[in-house]
Amino acid sequence: MRIDIPEQKKLVHEMTIPMRWGDMDAMGHMNNTVYFRYMEIARLEWLMAIGCPPDPRGEGLVIANAFCNFIHQLEYPTQVLLRSYVSTPGRSSFDTWVTMERTSEPDVICAAGGATAVWVDFRAQKSMPLPERLRQLIE
Repeated sequence: MRIDIPEQKKLVHEMTIPMRWGDMDAMGHMNNTVYFRYMEIARLEWLMAIGCPPDPRGEGLVIANAFCNFIHQLEYPTQVLLRSYVSTPGRSSFDTWVTMERTSEPDVICAAGGATAVWVDFRAQKSMPLPERLRQLIE
């Protein structure tokens, strides 16, 4: 099943990650699990940059679901450009999207994925309304 990234989304963060030798699998391309790690890194970098880091003793994001469409293989060595987007804010959740490209081939998307992020009170183990500063950045 392929899930497409929506047209209606907001670019919120860009970063580059150097692919490591250990990110490859036996087939010589980036292991499928690493794509999810890269999306996680991009999401956390954005949250840190906007002052909303997760606090295990307080509040933060949890991922309700995640997916990735693998379009072109990424092989070592390369630099991976990750572009992070957000959309669809609800009371306590919003959608996150990430595209991955080689910096040597800009605008050729190698992978595209996303996740539904839910803001939670970690102690209570319950969702809670998005912080206003986060909501304003998403809308």
